[in-house]
Amino acid sequence: MQYHVDGGLVPDDEATVSVLDRGFMYGDAGFETLRVYGGDPFEWEAHRNRLQHTAETLGFADAVPDDLRARVDETLAANDLSEAYLKVSVTRGVQPGKLTPDPEVEPTVVVICKELPRGGRDGRPVWDGPADVQTVRTRRTPSEAIPADVKTHNYLNGILGKLELRKAAAGGDPADECLMRDVDGNVAEGATSNVFFVAENGLRTPSADLDLLPGVTRDVVLELAREEEFPVETGRYSLDDLRNADEAFLTNSTWEIRPIATVDGIEVGAGPMTKLLQRLFDERIEAEHY
Repeated sequence: MQYHVDGGLVPDDEATVSVLDRGFMYGDAGFETLRVYGGDPFEWEAHRNRLQHTAETLGFADAVPDDLRARVDETLAANDLSEAYLKVSVTRGVQPGKLTPDPEVEPTVVVICKELPRGGRDGRPVWDGPADVQTVRTRRTPSEAIPADVKTHNYLNGILGKLELRKAAAGGDPADECLMRDVDGNVAEGATSNVFFVAENGLRTPSADLDLLPGVTRDVVLELAREEEFPVETGRYSLDDLRNADEAFLTNSTWEIRPIATVDGIEVGAGPMTKLLQRLFDERIEAEHY
């Protein structure tokens, strides 16, 4: 494999960043994870705009390079990949080891990728089956502490949730995803996914006003649902709302739409709306990328 580091392609075993890089030292960096279908990153503009928003929030708005898409294309071509996982990272770069950042920024920009299955109508999911989801005690970090709508290298909140799953499994297989609530007890999101469920023939998902990252795939699913004139509601929901749902699923760029099998051991499963949205999502991928 070859990765793109600071403007050039390098073999994966030589792709390194400095120990003084602020992304390594403090998580002072932003990133985006994307799916590539037919050689083309899905919803590129939405992902790039969110990366720009993260950089602006962190105070290094000019760090996202104008030729970022070209670097992505070069990385995919160098690895002969048209179906891939793609991660783009931008850090504040190498600076002296002090918490207060220097005003001048020489960013570190990294693009990595790996092969994934084909998407669309003739594709297959990257997951083995519907997800078992388990509630954790770790709460989603409030936006007043770290803005929830930015995607930074500091993922300790989600990591702690995942560690809870491992501990609860007591040596067995942990749940596929943890369910995180905000400090008020509202369902927020998974460690790496957004949550949807169906109740009273309507599609429900936690509001973007809560402490969660509104995913790009989440936005696509909401758009597909509204195009089908499904009743769609965003709001504040309890654990019981999800546990008692008629059907439920998770979304992220890699999983796309993954049905939820169980929530805290309670069977939920897929249903007609989940299956239709999966089909509509695949058809959009097929039309736009193949």
